Amino acid sequence: MATRSRSSSSRSKSTRSRGKKSSRRKYSPSAGSDVKREMHEFKRGKLKSGRSGKTVKSRKQAVAIGLSEARRKGKKVPAKKSSGSSSSSRKAA
Repeated sequence: MATRSRSSSSRSKSTRSRGKKSSRRKYSPSAGSDVKREMHEFKRGKLKSGRSGKTVKSRKQAVAIGLSEARRKGKKVPAKKSSGSSSSSRKAA
């Protein structure tokens, strides 16, 4: 039985060139602290949502509230992702 050694160098070079990421931060450290504060409130059961004032039940919603607070304060946070169906199209239907 002859064993062949596989050279993964050609494979790793091709993946490195494709997966290039920027070295700059997407979120500022202070934005992270805003999200951390909101998550703390959520875990304690004290986090309320906007107009309705209902208690937030979902972890994702707690993070979204933290990010929106950071955006409102003008911190470095990427823009909101646009969803497939906006609220205006839901009202029309």
